Amino acid sequence: MAYFAQINEQKMVVEVLAINNTDVDNLPFPASEPIGQAFIASCNIGGEWLQTSYNANFRSIYAGVGYYFDATLGEYGEFVPPTPDEP
Repeated sequence: MAYFAQINEQKMVVEVLAINNTDVDNLPFPASEPIGQAFIASCNIGGEWLQTSYNANFRSIYAGVGYYFDATLGEYGEFVPPTPDEP
């Protein structure tokens, strides 16, 4: 499976979905990302989608809802967990 995280304008993850590896032509990241984005768009699903790794093989960690994307980290940007609310 290939996993994609939808990020909003604040770069916060609002949804994560899985698509078949065949829908990204069985290519590894980063070549798979634009193909997956095109597949998601072809399903009439809008928004900005970035590939995330369930095994944390790229982009630091697997993105979850509420995580953030920081494009300044790593070679391809990284997902970072939310910080706990301070009392």
